[in-house]
Amino acid sequence: MVAVVLLSTTMQRNGDPKKLAKLLAYALGRTPDEFGLVPDGDGFVKIKEFLKAVNEEEGWGFVRRAAIDEILCAVTSPPIEVLEDRIRAVDREHLPERRYEPDPPALLYTCVRRRAYPHTLKKGIGPMGRGHVVLASTEDLALKLGHRFDPKPVLLTVNTSIAHDLGCLFMRASERLLLSRYIPEGGFRGPALPKEKKAAQGREATGTPDKTSERSRTPGSYFPDLSEPPLPRHRTKKERRRDEVAWKSERRRKSRRKTI
Repeated sequence: MVAVVLLSTTMQRNGDPKKLAKLLAYALGRTPDEFGLVPDGDGFVKIKEFLKAVNEEEGWGFVRRAAIDEILCAVTSPPIEVLEDRIRAVDREHLPERRYEPDPPALLYTCVRRRAYPHTLKKGIGPMGRGHVVLASTEDLALKLGHRFDPKPVLLTVNTSIAHDLGCLFMRASERLLLSRYIPEGGFRGPALPKEKKAAQGREATGTPDKTSERSRTPGSYFPDLSEPPLPRHRTKKERRRDEVAWKSERRRKSRRKTI
């Protein structure tokens, strides 16, 4: 009884589950690339990733996992299947087949997390846990995908000809999306790192302290170089008297040697 009440409340809040079921069937079974989705070989996508894509659509920001469960319970012959944390369409006849793409577009686009960008410049573009790098045919689509995992992703442009010469192969996932296992350094370009970040990385690598930045934080102050020899210490009167007595004694000894 409680479950029925909860289902009824959800339906009233989110609308007709049949309409949502049609959207899910369309997104998962016909044009997943329109939503920036890449189903695996069995047609599944992760529910978390799928929900992010659906929530971007106008009027469907309310969709949560509970709405998917509601479709499975309330719709006769639901057009979707759920297996643990993955979802797929029942009818997958219209899904594009993955195939090797011998003639990809000259330029493709992808995004990486901003904090990972310096590493990417040195090591290349990795799959980020997906098993493949997702490459979009347009900058807008690449940024749309990038904003799903980073509020300010870094957009990268892949030169497919150069990447191919470096050993990359491309798979056609759909009209708008291609896949590659890995894009090595030199096969893509992106924005330059800020100069201050480069300088900081160089100092960290060498272990050299940043004296310039230290001075800039307190303008008008003087920071001595502690590596220089310290200034002579001022001697006391007693120390000067002792040195004078030792000097006179040494002079007398030298005078006696000359006399002998």
